[in-house]
Amino acid sequence: MKPSVIVLTFNSGASLGATLASIRNLTDDIHVVDSGSIDNTVEIATAAGAEVTYHAFENYGRQRNWAIDNLILKYSWQLHLDADERLTPELRDEILSLSEDHRCSGFFIPRLLRFLGRVLKHGGMSPTWHMRLFKSGSGRCENREYDQHFYCEGQTGRLKQAMIDDIRMSLSEWTSRHNRWSDAEVREALQGHSDGKVRGRISGNPVEKRRFLRRGYEKMPLFIRAFGLFIFRYFIMLGFLDGVEGAIFWILQTFWFRFLIDAKLYEHRLSHDQDCAAAKLEI
Repeated sequence: MKPSVIVLTFNSGASLGATLASIRNLTDDIHVVDSGSIDNTVEIATAAGAEVTYHAFENYGRQRNWAIDNLILKYSWQLHLDADERLTPELRDEILSLSEDHRCSGFFIPRLLRFLGRVLKHGGMSPTWHMRLFKSGSGRCENREYDQHFYCEGQTGRLKQAMIDDIRMSLSEWTSRHNRWSDAEVREALQGHSDGKVRGRISGNPVEKRRFLRRGYEKMPLFIRAFGLFIFRYFIMLGFLDGVEGAIFWILQTFWFRFLIDAKLYEHRLSHDQDCAAAKLEI
């Protein structure tokens, strides 16, 4: 199997080189969909032989589906990566060993987190499973603004070897992006519809199981659930064994980020209540 590879980028110069180097011996059909980088992202992509296409960013789901619908791909299989994800040599070889006419239409790939230079091995998020390799015409990305996953029609399988989510941006940039992503999560929570999204099933594939557990989290009281999730990941799932780097990640990602989302939901609730009270006074 030799897939076409699609990478989404925006000011990704710090990490894109490692991503493209990891797929150098996998394919000769690399597509970078850039949304207006002002650093050296485009130069790095061009130098690596990738075809660069510009498309204005709306959200991750729409960007990925635009790429699926509009790029002219050389091969019948496609592999989707973020600009800070890279294949291990073992994963590259495993993909190459697959048959082009495999009975499966798509494959889930385990992803490990590398944060502040350390691969996190605990906490229940490393590895996580992602549908990233599928036959053209079989896969789509769900209609979510944040934490979106691909889904695939037909039989699916799991690969054994992992890719690395190598978070190399500064903590200032990382927290800035998570602040923006918290806004996206709030919009998702307020919309409340499930059209075009992966549905939760306890007996389903890894993403469906994760969605099922997420439903339980969403039913918990604001703020308390952020504390509960941190205790679960850091203590019960042994996140503390990942050292100082793990402590920083789990406190920021599991507690601060989720607490921030709840605070913004609470802020919206207060604003809504005040608007309703003002409307009653006018009546």
